[in-house]
Amino acid sequence: MTPYLWVFLVLGLALFLFIWGKWRHDIVALIALMAVVLPGIVPADMAFSGFAHPAVITVAAVLLISRGLSNAGVIDLLASWLSYVPKQIEAQLLALTVVVAICSAFMNNVGALALLLPVAIRMARDQGKPASLFLMPLAFGSLLGGLCTMIGTPPNIIIATFRAENGAESFGMFSFAPVGVGVALAGIAFIVLAARHILPERKGEASPEELFEIEDYFTEVRVPEKSRLAGVALRDISELSDADVSIIGLVRGDKSLRLHSSHDKIQAEDILIIEADSDELKQFADDVGLELAGSKELTNEFIHSDDVNMSEAVVLPGSRMVGQTAQSLNLRFHHGVNLLAVARQGERIRQRLSAIRFREGDVLLWEGPSAAIQEALANFNCLPLANREFGIGQPRRLIMALGLFITAIACTVMNILPTQVALMAAALMMVLLNIVPVRQIYTSIDWPVIILLGAMIPVGQAMETTGGAQLIADGLLQVGEEWPAVIALIALFLVTMTLSDAINNAAAAVLMAPIAFSLSAGLGVSPDPFLMAVAVSASCAFLTPIGHQSNTLVMGPGGYHFSDYWKLGLPLQIVVLIVAIPLILRFWPF
Repeated sequence: MTPYLWVFLVLGLALFLFIWGKWRHDIVALIALMAVVLPGIVPADMAFSGFAHPAVITVAAVLLISRGLSNAGVIDLLASWLSYVPKQIEAQLLALTVVVAICSAFMNNVGALALLLPVAIRMARDQGKPASLFLMPLAFGSLLGGLCTMIGTPPNIIIATFRAENGAESFGMFSFAPVGVGVALAGIAFIVLAARHILPERKGEASPEELFEIEDYFTEVRVPEKSRLAGVALRDISELSDADVSIIGLVRGDKSLRLHSSHDKIQAEDILIIEADSDELKQFADDVGLELAGSKELTNEFIHSDDVNMSEAVVLPGSRMVGQTAQSLNLRFHHGVNLLAVARQGERIRQRLSAIRFREGDVLLWEGPSAAIQEALANFNCLPLANREFGIGQPRRLIMALGLFITAIACTVMNILPTQVALMAAALMMVLLNIVPVRQIYTSIDWPVIILLGAMIPVGQAMETTGGAQLIADGLLQVGEEWPAVIALIALFLVTMTLSDAINNAAAAVLMAPIAFSLSAGLGVSPDPFLMAVAVSASCAFLTPIGHQSNTLVMGPGGYHFSDYWKLGLPLQIVVLIVAIPLILRFWPF
């Protein structure tokens, strides 16, 4: 088998695995890398050269700087201004999408979205509107904002460095702005005008009581003298019954008590407040000998008291909860919190909590001490929803963070330092000044994306060195040999956009960049419009919740179904195509 056919086979398998979604993108990328290294198509000493690629270093630096800007309160300052926006839904959508787009132009898309997600949910609650009207526009706005600068999204970084590797000067920091800003403005205008008429009004993330109907799942039971629970510590209850229940507190005499320590013991005549569905409750009562208390008054007082803290949180991409269950994580005894419910796509999951395997975008209802909840959310990389308070941080830190970031941008724009060096220097200074604490360095970096880039870059290069990219370009040229170059540009745009809806946008850019370059060479025109088309189209994954992490993140809180995305995303992609092609040809002619 010729080398380029093997590379095509490997890429075909990788695309299938990306779309299948059984394994994470970084694992699939490593499989593809090994598949081209072991046969010798990529030399063994170059197998991991992708991890030293400027694009990988730049993405890591941008992620660190994003955390620094967040820690300094820059984004909170912007978000706090949203409280002054008029109450009309169009005005609020415009403010949200513009702010998230501005943030996304200079920081990680998902980071910008995560910071503004609670703000959008709070707006929805204050207006009495479903969050589904706000969250998808917010996610799409984060993608549009990334188009505006080189550091706004990984595809831009990849295309800029690819151009430099092929004999031309790298695209600059704001080389993408003439096209990106125009596309972003058109996209935001469409979202603001059309979203409320297209998007479904689903309950989604309304409030914990509405989303989870928590009071319907709380029951009071009494512990008789003869109950097997009398005198038993919490840690030993699982030995008495397999029922899936959560004991969140008890009433002993005239005192309400919270149970979180595994050593806490239950006494006879205690009234337990239990969270469980009817079948699990019956099994538990039969197993250990309990009596229904027959009242909801104590429960209502308990769960609405100042001593009981409940928090909703969404599972972020990359969380170590993904693929795990509540039982395997042992949340109560390891972290002192109870998991009361899980919702997916706006609906509570009606099965045993201990058996639910968490996914990105799941909304979880936690109960426990505030400090324990906050620690657990940070440990598991979950985002609390609608309870975030604004804080602009210390003015000195704010000035330092902005000063370092602006200095790095200036060094890049004036060609004093390469982009990756300037940004990494700014990130390092933020660490040294404790704007980004040392403990946050590695948790701030999205390692699956870094692994994906580092592994896929040699695979993309193999497609180019074996002649595979040229073969695809020649095939396209033969099919459309009588067509003008603009038709080839549109076709490339559509193929890349479709690909990015199914796989990671960075992987789409890595795969399509060499094809774009070969296609332009075959047509005898400048590669710049084709590379710019790949950059824009790779970042416009609006049709599916799996095309980009921002889309995944809002699926649960917004209560969206898979099919909801294309209803707004398809016309938005058409708007992007109509606006982008003329702008590309205006600023980057053939």
